[in-house]
Amino acid sequence: MGLVFVPLYIKYLGMEAYGLIGIFIMLQAWLALLDMGMTPTLSREMARYTAGKHTEQSIRDLLRTLEIIAVSLAVLLYAGLSLSATWLASHWLQTEKIAPAELAQAITVMGLVIALRFVEGLYRSAIIGLQQQVWLNIAGAVLATLRSGGVVLVLLWIAPTIECFFFWQGIISTITIVTFIAVTYRHLPASPQPAQFSLPQLQAVGRFAGGMMLTTFLSLLLTQVDKIILSRLLSLELFGYYTLASIVAGTLYQFILPITQAYLPRFTELATQHNTTALIKIYHQGAQLINVLVIPAALTLVLFGGRLLLLWTNNPLLTENVTPLLTLLGIGTLLNGFMNMPYLLSVAYGWTKFSVYLNLVAVIFLVPSMIWATLHYGAIGAAWIWLILNAGYILIGVHFLYWRLLSSEKWQWYKHLVLSTVAALLVGKVCAFLLPAEVTEITEFASIVVSSGLMAGAAWLCSPALLTRRIL
Repeated sequence: MGLVFVPLYIKYLGMEAYGLIGIFIMLQAWLALLDMGMTPTLSREMARYTAGKHTEQSIRDLLRTLEIIAVSLAVLLYAGLSLSATWLASHWLQTEKIAPAELAQAITVMGLVIALRFVEGLYRSAIIGLQQQVWLNIAGAVLATLRSGGVVLVLLWIAPTIECFFFWQGIISTITIVTFIAVTYRHLPASPQPAQFSLPQLQAVGRFAGGMMLTTFLSLLLTQVDKIILSRLLSLELFGYYTLASIVAGTLYQFILPITQAYLPRFTELATQHNTTALIKIYHQGAQLINVLVIPAALTLVLFGGRLLLLWTNNPLLTENVTPLLTLLGIGTLLNGFMNMPYLLSVAYGWTKFSVYLNLVAVIFLVPSMIWATLHYGAIGAAWIWLILNAGYILIGVHFLYWRLLSSEKWQWYKHLVLSTVAALLVGKVCAFLLPAEVTEITEFASIVVSSGLMAGAAWLCSPALLTRRIL
């Protein structure tokens, strides 16, 4: 939903205002750090409660403890953004079309929305831990439609301003919080005593939460530091182009995350049982399944990204500015996607230091190189650094993992990755060559869809684990 309505946001608000929406998206991502591991911890403890590891009193005390912390942090977050809004509008963000006073007001409203979304995330994690995913998915679809599509009506009927955009987001977040609170407590039985802040409950989950916070911090640095640097060094308009390219390239993760969520429990079970033979088979299944889904999707963005952007936005200037960025970010995200199965393998074996050390080295490389590339080459330089970083994962970082885990399977993994990529790329290049320049929009879109399907077929034919065995 957030992607579908982007052309309308740009049409009614302008590219500078969309750049501010990019800042909003970036700050929401960094909420995971301020979260300090609370949401994954609460989700885990709620799941442990359903398995009988918590009493009614202890789980309610834990929830109340984290509620108090989350609300307190949300208040501080809103206060901090409100007090710094004028400085951010005047000294950090570079704008030509939005007045500083108007920009400061928008940042203040944005701070309120971010604070609400922070609290919303706590109850979302509780519902996931209580295994009410079906209800959450339905509610999430409805709320996402209201959040992203409803704001278009607000811009049309009330006023096409960035303040109205954020006011509507705040209204939907308030509705979401009230709804999630009701559902969370409905699935928790009554406790003998009223829930209260409990330091022992907090101490009991502190170690797990701390580990999650460290992992989250390094991951955020790798995925968001480019946006922080670019928001300072580029104008809001140019930052808006980079944000759009990043969002479109990020859709590739929609093909990856469902697979990783399905395979991680199975990896963990087989690793715990020391059933290496079965683990090797299912490891290659998962890796090749990602290849078949992600390679064609990424190559579609690389080979046909400009055409898709023009069909989607009907904006030649936007297409011209975004397409080069989308090509580089798409390739970088594809390489990042290849690393997901090796990463899950390290998690299944409990070797968390691998990701910590690997990401730490990557951060040391990323930050100075991103600043240098942006200063010298602008947004396109930052996109190149993202690609180079993920190429380093594939060419260098993964060898350290295979040195310790499933060392005999490294070249098998590389082999199918390369074969699937080359086969899909050759098919895609032929399709791009045969696609006429002057066709109707419907024909062009249908041709791109068929080309993507043919690339997926080529990748599938190079994936023997999917051809000969069941997925799970």
